[in-house]
Amino acid sequence: MAKWNLKDMPDLKGKTIIVTGANSGLGFEAVKAFAQKNANVILASRDMYRGEQARSRIVKEHAGARIDVMQLDLGDLKLIRSFTDMFQKQYDRLDVLLNNAGIMWRPYTETKDGFESQMGVNHLGHFALTALLFDVLKQTNNSRIVNVSSMGHRNAK
Repeated sequence: MAKWNLKDMPDLKGKTIIVTGANSGLGFEAVKAFAQKNANVILASRDMYRGEQARSRIVKEHAGARIDVMQLDLGDLKLIRSFTDMFQKQYDRLDVLLNNAGIMWRPYTETKDGFESQMGVNHLGHFALTALLFDVLKQTNNSRIVNVSSMGHRNAK
């Protein structure tokens, strides 16, 4: 069985893609791959400094990469709305929403809105983001919502 790799990804010119949690890990690698394939990628990051650092690293390798860094804190519903408002002022299409950001193994804390942090960021924040972007996703032909998860559930008893 052949393994899928970056060579199998089609050219993404003209496509607009949001990746949450994009300044490190799988999100960073996804932004890098999409940028290599000519997509316009929104690198959504809670920390703008780390987001800009990630963007710089990718652009250094791929000079033509089209990456916009936008601040997104999935633990704050007001900031999620601010992100989606700003996105919709700048873009008229969204081909892929890659819900990748997540937190894990943290002591008990709450989001700005009073939800347990892991539930708030990993689930409720992405739910709100997706809901607020749903109209632009619906109006973009063949758009996709991709939700990333972990294998953390395997450690539960």
